[in-house]
Amino acid sequence: MVREGKVKRTDRARLIRDGIVIHTGSLAALKRFKEDVKEVTTNFECGISLVNYNDLREGDILETFAEVEIKAKL
Repeated sequence: MVREGKVKRTDRARLIRDGIVIHTGSLAALKRFKEDVKEVTTNFECGISLVNYNDLREGDILETFAEVEIKAKL
């Protein structure tokens, strides 16, 4: 369930278990009703899998974020 904001297919995710960051990586899949989707908004359920990580447990929190590269200014 997306509690707040949006989850986009291109986002990265942090897996938080008991207040400790366990894994940080890219999303392998984002699905809604067995269909691949580009984004899911607040209050909708979805399926998420992470690249190189399969040990998801009940109570885990996934926090998604986008990495933005900003040019340095002189």
